[in-house]
Amino acid sequence: MKAPAFFDTNVLVYLFANEEPEKQRMAERLYMKRCEDGSGVVSTQVMQEFYSVATATMKRVIHASTGRLAVQEFTMQHVVQMTPSLVLKAIDRTVADQLAIWDALIVEAALAGGCRTLYSEDFQHGRAFGPLRVVNPFLPA
Repeated sequence: MKAPAFFDTNVLVYLFANEEPEKQRMAERLYMKRCEDGSGVVSTQVMQEFYSVATATMKRVIHASTGRLAVQEFTMQHVVQMTPSLVLKAIDRTVADQLAIWDALIVEAALAGGCRTLYSEDFQHGRAFGPLRVVNPFLPA
């Protein structure tokens, strides 16, 4: 099996971003590849954020039932549960790495999931957090 990789919320939102067809295709390819080999990882935070953004704040919001089906699909990946311990680690990371708490929670969840790759458009491409490296999948090759 391939090393686990974590999906940030923004990458999953692009699965439904019809107004961004190139990013949508790239997100679909990446997500399907990780589904096929069982190496995709998300967190409970990512699922909550996805539902909120996709059903309320996207340019073209999706219906609540479609959002629920998407989140149900995401549960087929490895899901990292947010725990008090992860929250405390994230709080420490906000200070150590100058991150917002929500970003620190993403990093800690990815590390807890054994990931070496964090797919995100919101973090600096190439930034490392210990063994975890940020990859912006939408940058030109």
